[in-house]
Amino acid sequence: MANELLRSRLDGVVRMPFEQAIGAVGRHDFMTAYVDDLANVVDMDAIRGSGLKLGVDPLGGASVDYWAVIRDRYHLDLTVTNQVVDPQFGFMTVDWDGRIRMDPSSPYAMARLVALKDSFDVAFANDTDADRHGIVSGSSGLMNPNHFLSAAVAYLYRNRQWRPDVAVGKTVVSTSMIDRAAAELPRKLLEVPVGFKWFVDGLVDGSLGFGGEESAGMSFLRRDGTVWTTDKDGIIACLLAAELTAVTGHDPAAAYAELTARFGAPVFRRIDARATREEKAILAALSPAQVTASSLAGEPVTAVLTKAPGNGAPIGGVKVTTEHGWFAARPSGTEDVYKIYAESFRGEEHLDRLLEEAQSVVADALAGK
Repeated sequence: MANELLRSRLDGVVRMPFEQAIGAVGRHDFMTAYVDDLANVVDMDAIRGSGLKLGVDPLGGASVDYWAVIRDRYHLDLTVTNQVVDPQFGFMTVDWDGRIRMDPSSPYAMARLVALKDSFDVAFANDTDADRHGIVSGSSGLMNPNHFLSAAVAYLYRNRQWRPDVAVGKTVVSTSMIDRAAAELPRKLLEVPVGFKWFVDGLVDGSLGFGGEESAGMSFLRRDGTVWTTDKDGIIACLLAAELTAVTGHDPAAAYAELTARFGAPVFRRIDARATREEKAILAALSPAQVTASSLAGEPVTAVLTKAPGNGAPIGGVKVTTEHGWFAARPSGTEDVYKIYAESFRGEEHLDRLLEEAQSVVADALAGK
């Protein structure tokens, strides 16, 4: 509707004084409505009853006024470690490249909260628009986002009375540990291209219980199996970390360690490689036939994907898999680079080989070899 109004140059849009407009539509208390409803998606009673000491850093963003209200509404032992709101974000520790980012998955951006980890059983943070999460374990520090996604899947589907046909959703560049956790449950896996929009229909109709992406974003259904939200919600992700700890008696890092004991401990990395705009266009439109490699890092290639297995939508690049590893390559939408994601269940040396050979595989495909 907004786009139609812009195309019509706002024809038909009525202007009026602000006070008159407020009188016409009234006011809505979004904060109270949201906070009161949280108990329908997270077991707040379990968190309160556990007596866990919780810490949260809103990183100067949209959740800064929410967390104190959540604490008081549900009587939690929760400390908001930073209530500063600063347009310049001068309170932030700089990221790996010296820039300021409110990235709750970065150990650099999260340095202040990580330094407080021994003060809390579990601590967490949100980015500025509160759609992403960072989980700090009292035992091991900041969790890799993929690790928490995996632990969340294993916990949710064992502690929610959702229908047996409710699937697990992940993007093509998220960890294969989710695949293994879903198979063990057992639950159908829905693997989609990068972008949370691909989870919307399944969350709306309740056929998808969880959607997660490696950049620390997730959403999941209400406890009764109906839709909560179709976008990422960093607040419920943080509260889920507290619920998991309260119910199981160990924190999310320990929960992930249990998964690695059964399935192995994968290592994951993402790098950027130079590419011209023409090469990026070719990469985005690759077909499986253009990737001719039969082996990768010493293992036979088991699949070459340019469409997501879960919904058949183009992934805007390529994903190549083997028994113990995979890589995916996608062009950047903002820079003259392409991003390579890789994961190995055989350790760092194998991961290095995956990344090195991935660049050769992509270069050959771009050159038509």
